[in-house]
Amino acid sequence: MKYERIDSSLFIKNRQKFISQMEPKSVAIFNSNDIYPVSADSTFPFRQHRDIFYLSGVDQEESVLVIFPDAFEEKHREMLFLKETSELIAIWEGEKLTKESAFETSGIKTVFWLDQMESILKVVLAQADKIYINTNEHTRANTEVETREDRFIKKLQAEYPAHQYRKSAPIMHKIRSIKEQIEIDLMQRACDITEKGVRRILAFTKPGVMEYEIEAEIMHEFLINRSSGFAYTPIIASGASACVLHYIENNKICKDGDVILMDFGAEYANYASDLTRCIPVNGKFTDRQKAVYNAVLRVKKGAEKMLVEGTLMHEYHKEVGKLMESELLGLGLIDQTDIKNQNPDWPAYKKYFMHGTSHFLGLDTHDVGLWTGPIKAGMVFTCEPGIYIPEENLGIRIEDDLVVQKSGDPFNLMKNIPIEVEEIEDLMNIK
Repeated sequence: MKYERIDSSLFIKNRQKFISQMEPKSVAIFNSNDIYPVSADSTFPFRQHRDIFYLSGVDQEESVLVIFPDAFEEKHREMLFLKETSELIAIWEGEKLTKESAFETSGIKTVFWLDQMESILKVVLAQADKIYINTNEHTRANTEVETREDRFIKKLQAEYPAHQYRKSAPIMHKIRSIKEQIEIDLMQRACDITEKGVRRILAFTKPGVMEYEIEAEIMHEFLINRSSGFAYTPIIASGASACVLHYIENNKICKDGDVILMDFGAEYANYASDLTRCIPVNGKFTDRQKAVYNAVLRVKKGAEKMLVEGTLMHEYHKEVGKLMESELLGLGLIDQTDIKNQNPDWPAYKKYFMHGTSHFLGLDTHDVGLWTGPIKAGMVFTCEPGIYIPEENLGIRIEDDLVVQKSGDPFNLMKNIPIEVEEIEDLMNIK
């Protein structure tokens, strides 16, 4: 990894939070992700499963975390099982965690090699009544691909059918949604790297550049600042492409008079940032582009003030819809007849603003969290209203990352990134 070592106190505290939610005489087991093949002998770069990382800080393949607070022997209460390293592995693959470095990373004293896991699990599970298994229960998850975790669960349930099984996901969604200060600091660093990318492309963009050239400039800035790269596939969408919500081709020329919608964010230490900014290719918004941009910005500023403790997300999205309805009336995109005849399940404003305003952010760009309860301090959300007008080849979305506070407005992790029309234009026209 490129990031600096994270204080192990974060992972110790995270495990304590999970343990506090476990039932008596239960074991929880978490697996790392696979290294996924492409074809022949090539693979995708390894990306760690966020849950085992959250609980241990371990960021390598073929790793397993076992938590058993009620174990008879103290050494079995927290255990890491790792791929055994060697001089040969170091030569071919690079340095892997030793037992000593695994302790420094995670704060877990008991570290075994993977070939010991089966025999040790037999001893441990003989003392337990219940096993927490870690299934992917994100509401937008694609679960077609069988993961290392999936294979492990099948084997475990076949070998230990008499145990009761519990889900780790509800606990993980609850505890991961409220960030510790160390996590917020890591997310701030990701946002600061993202800011550097924004400022670089404001100076770079002009008529005739390709969307992928902008993407390349951003990537350069990310890598030179210890980011592993984009937290998600970036969107660099000029002109009509900005009205395609998940446009990722980034292969068109940026034309004079168009606006570019750029949705990207740096990842740092597995933590995501998520930003959207819109800039004029030639450095100057037209009056109409400016009017639409400022309408979206007003909705964003109004929405931010609602991201406070106690707010319910389904009510929040309804209120943001009212703000957007007012702005679309002002822009002449809808009228009172549209509102009078609207379908309550798909209001008139949805023609031009068809997605949600906010999602959880953290170790995943669309992070896990509890959508049915009230917002709490320490939660981190995006705020990203948009207006998309295909007939005008114009799409505007503006997005920042916000930390909910115990009182008052949320803290904006992207407060230093240019957002006002005048500031964007000034920075694009510096000679």
